Amino acid sequence: MNKREVELVVISDVHLGTYGCHAKELLRYLKSIKPKALILNGDIIDIWQFSKSYWPESHMKVVRKIMKFISEGTSVYYLTGNHDEMLRKFAEMNIGCFHLVNKLVLNLDGRKAWFFHGDVFDVTMQHSKWLARLGAVGYDTLILLNRFVNWCLTLAGQGKMSFSKRIKAKFKDAVKFINDFENTAADLAIDKGYDFVVCGHIHQPEVREIVTPAGKAVYLNSGDWVENLTSLEYNEGKWEIFRYAADYFAEEKFVDTEPADLENLADLLNVKMLLEQFKAESI
Repeated sequence: MNKREVELVVISDVHLGTYGCHAKELLRYLKSIKPKALILNGDIIDIWQFSKSYWPESHMKVVRKIMKFISEGTSVYYLTGNHDEMLRKFAEMNIGCFHLVNKLVLNLDGRKAWFFHGDVFDVTMQHSKWLARLGAVGYDTLILLNRFVNWCLTLAGQGKMSFSKRIKAKFKDAVKFINDFENTAADLAIDKGYDFVVCGHIHQPEVREIVTPAGKAVYLNSGDWVENLTSLEYNEGKWEIFRYAADYFAEEKFVDTEPADLENLADLLNVKMLLEQFKAESI
């Protein structure tokens, strides 16, 4: 399989360790590309909802694929988010091509790009973390219910639907929150002299230029791998949103047939023990 060469790839909000995560689809995407740099912009591993009872092999394979990128010389930046905030105590850790940071600034063809997860803009996160965690559980349950409904719709020959997108579109407060989030990120980027500001957190893929009296900046969001199955790709001075297409990746060459082995099982146990330790320390 010929892999697409990409200068920079940004993914966020994968939420490994939850039922809503589309790990198999993400793995097929990662296997189809050859990035020079990979930015994991927060909430990659969902330590909030992590439990010993749910960490399937497909989730472990995503971790192993990222580790393979690192071993092959790809620069991998893990930016911490709210669901993996326990990692923030280890920020500024650099091991070979792997970098654990809270935020990142890169020079892209003479223009500055500012990367961070974006939960700093979320009032609920700052003042009522218990409410945010409760909402995360509810969101995961909604996604599970949505999958079942879409399965029934597919059997009936009907098109799929997204519960959360309908809810967001219906409530003005949700739409206002997204707009405020994007405008706030752009305002800060303009104030700091950055050309691009790249976030995650709100699961809303976007690329748009925002102009204010103080200047202009391009706001970007990589979306998520729970509902939208999107990433950001930067090539030859241009940003694009990659959207996972089931029909394209259904081809046999993209199907993961790698068997489980003892090394996989050992990695699985080690990762689960480590995440349980992080979770225990946060309580």
